[in-house]
Amino acid sequence: MIRKASAKWQGSGRDGSGTLRTDSGVLNETPYSYRTRFESAPGTNPEELLAAAHAGCFTMALAFQLQAAGVTPTELVTEAAVTIEPEGGGFRISRSALKLAATVPGIDRARFQELAEAAEKNCPVSKVLNAEISLEWSLR
Repeated sequence: MIRKASAKWQGSGRDGSGTLRTDSGVLNETPYSYRTRFESAPGTNPEELLAAAHAGCFTMALAFQLQAAGVTPTELVTEAAVTIEPEGGGFRISRSALKLAATVPGIDRARFQELAEAAEKNCPVSKVLNAEISLEWSLR
């Protein structure tokens, strides 16, 4: 399986701008720029997209872990906070902090923690990141 996205950029790094597009059409000429990345201009940025990808991947991986354990969640809500910081003459993504709020009837805390940690380690996006990954969770 191969998933594709493309980026188009025009102009300099600080003053230029670009658009992102995905084959699915979910992103279609979605704007991004220095201002959407480092300020609050409308549009998206790579870190926001990475955070969405990590949150979605982890949450789905956990749903599969729970299913294999014979448990069905009522709700899993994950926020991923991706940190970008200066490094040398550029930047690096240094961290992705997952914060999960879960409603899962019929599971004890120890088993839930085991499954959540397995999902975090086995999520394909977690595997591709060369950054510290943390997981904080609450079970209702």
